Amino acid sequence: MARSTVRPVVKLKSTAGTGVTYVTRKNRLNDPDRLVLRKYDPVAGQHVPFREER
Repeated sequence: MARSTVRPVVKLKSTAGTGVTYVTRKNRLNDPDRLVLRKYDPVAGQHVPFREER
């Protein structure tokens, strides 16, 4: 099964400046802008916003 261009792999980088990243997929049709998710940063020891890198 081929990978779709509608759901690309995106890298989420911590806004806390710790350098922690998560990798996920997003739906381009529902989220055309940069994705921001609140996830756990193990270096900071708390939940922080993670912003999509391009």
